[in-house]
Amino acid sequence: MQPHDILPDHQNEVQVNGLTVRKGSVGAFLATVREWQDPARDADLRAAAEADLRGLLPGLHALGLFQVLSARDPALQRLIDSAA
Repeated sequence: MQPHDILPDHQNEVQVNGLTVRKGSVGAFLATVREWQDPARDADLRAAAEADLRGLLPGLHALGLFQVLSARDPALQRLIDSAA
């Protein structure tokens, strides 16, 4: 299966279990995790990153991402599980 089989180039979002999941959600999740885990970031930036993660999690759960993958970082896994 290719990415365009899931979401064609001209389409920016998909409906999954009543949730709108935008193209780029998985990439945004990965980039935001790196910000959230960075100890050099100040507390406000880390809190903003966590809020962004919490916003992304319902759609990623709807896609089934965490039925296949789990986080190595226990704190991240707890955050993922809290949104299940």
